[in-house]
Amino acid sequence: MVMIAFLGIYSCDTVEDKKGRFLLKGNEKIEENDPKSAISFYEEAIKLDSNYVDAYFNKAMAHLKINQLDLAIHALDDALKIDPSNFEGYFQRGLAYLDNGEFYKAREDAEKLISLDDQSWKSFFLSGLVEEKLNNYPKALASFEKAVSLDPTNSDLLVNQATLLYYENKSAEAMEILDQAELVNPMEPNLHNLRSMIYFDEGDYENALNAVDKAIVINNSQAYYYNNKGLYLMYLGKLEEGLELVNQSLKMDSNNPFALRNKGIYYVMKGDKVTAMQFLAELSQNYPDMDLVAEYIQKAQAL
Repeated sequence: MVMIAFLGIYSCDTVEDKKGRFLLKGNEKIEENDPKSAISFYEEAIKLDSNYVDAYFNKAMAHLKINQLDLAIHALDDALKIDPSNFEGYFQRGLAYLDNGEFYKAREDAEKLISLDDQSWKSFFLSGLVEEKLNNYPKALASFEKAVSLDPTNSDLLVNQATLLYYENKSAEAMEILDQAELVNPMEPNLHNLRSMIYFDEGDYENALNAVDKAIVINNSQAYYYNNKGLYLMYLGKLEEGLELVNQSLKMDSNNPFALRNKGIYYVMKGDKVTAMQFLAELSQNYPDMDLVAEYIQKAQAL
């Protein structure tokens, strides 16, 4: 009787049950911060059902956690082939395309989102991010403004709107938006960092330093916060302390040209023309519009 009961239970263990268990196990591994193991479970679910949209989508999210952008995009491609109306699939793929430098593909996904749901902030948020990357600042700003109108309590949207206003040299308007964002979420680090940049441009280096310190307290993992703080310290005459933070920033992100610029500024301030030009000359060729580069090349040449 025991054997019969066991067999009866086993016979009810359908493919649907098995694939569902693999999906749940994968989700548990995600919660345990083990995305590689999660991917294996999702792949087992897909072996049982090659049209299992949830497994493809969750697999993509796991790949994103370990920065496997191409694999994430491929998994989202599979999910969208099965379900071409999957809104979240287009949104996540668009973000992945952006991170992967595929801006025009991201734009296509943004356009698809708007066609699927023009009342979701995500549709216009993605569109704004894409147009910002393509340096279409007025269009990006319009997209962020639309996104904010759809979700006015979203601090991320407000900060992005303020960022575009800053790029458009509308710092006073940007500050107003940042004040709104702080009322919504005072623990948003990017609003404090952007505020610090505006203060710096205005020559208010003490307030710039105080603002970026707030950003670092909230999130101490962003290289560009330390780089900005290093620059502000240099302008306050604390050259060695500033250089230390710029170097810390470079250890966290070796591809940040602004940190290399700041090292060039340090050497100008130290009166070391040769070393300063080693940093600034190449930046002038590769990033001719970068703030402060032309100014400090002139200062270096005058040493």
